[in-house]
Amino acid sequence: MKSTNQQKRLKRHNRIRVKVRGTATRPRLCLHRGTRSLIAQLINDDLGKTLVYLTDHAKQSKSAGPPMARAAALGKGMGEAAKAQGISAVVFDRSGWRYHGRVKTFADAVRAAGIKF
Repeated sequence: MKSTNQQKRLKRHNRIRVKVRGTATRPRLCLHRGTRSLIAQLINDDLGKTLVYLTDHAKQSKSAGPPMARAAALGKGMGEAAKAQGISAVVFDRSGWRYHGRVKTFADAVRAAGIKF
């Protein structure tokens, strides 16, 4: 039986999630990459609580810019929101996506905002 790309990504995601776990001092930065938007969350897995939730799609139209620019803006916003919560280090969960394109741009912007991975 052939595996689809989605099944392969979910398999990678499950393999990663066994090892990646967020705590109060180092929450998990989870990134969901949709076809039209990116969604980022800071999650404390010990409490099962979302600390920060941001998306690049909310209240924005197509004229908000190209996807890479929106990913960079979301990363900068996530870095600032994390700093406001007193968080300086996170564990990055890329949800099985390859580390390139919008995922890499987002991660670089978060790092540039002063958050340590």
